[in-house]
Amino acid sequence: MNGATPAATHPAGFWIRLGAFLIDLLVIMVAQFLLQLIATARYGSRGEGTMPAVAFFTFVFAVAYPTVLHTIAGQTLGKLATRVRVVALDGGALPLGAAFLRAVAFWGALFVTFGIGQIIGGLRKDKRALHDLLAGSRAERLPGATLSRRGVTPRPAAPPDVSPAPPLVRPGPLQPSPPASEPRSIG
Repeated sequence: MNGATPAATHPAGFWIRLGAFLIDLLVIMVAQFLLQLIATARYGSRGEGTMPAVAFFTFVFAVAYPTVLHTIAGQTLGKLATRVRVVALDGGALPLGAAFLRAVAFWGALFVTFGIGQIIGGLRKDKRALHDLLAGSRAERLPGATLSRRGVTPRPAAPPDVSPAPPLVRPGPLQPSPPASEPRSIG
């Protein structure tokens, strides 16, 4: 495909993606806290020498968490909460290798460029950040409720695409029988 965003989808902007990242960061911090608890329980309250191991496994989790979830569902918990989905440029599922490259590029750009790689997404018309450009991915908004200054506004539902069924009419004492093909004679 030529890399253009299909007209039926809307790219996820910088602020909604930042909100998703903050939720995901909370998930990563909880994982780090649990790792630290395990290290402290295993090696005692001093936990000497455990910080490098905890930092390493936290980084592994921070890369594996979005890689696996973007490959399987296209969404992390933060993206699920903000109704954002990550897809390949053609709109299909993001392959494992591309999801891994995207996660590594995200964290690399965050620390090397101090977030400028992510801010690029807010400046581009297609809203693709540096890690999206490198991985051949895009983040799109899913239809549903939107946030506005007045609160949550549900999007109107699409009209049903089903024609109504004809009414059931059964002949009975109060309803006339349907006309017969031949006139009846009494007699």
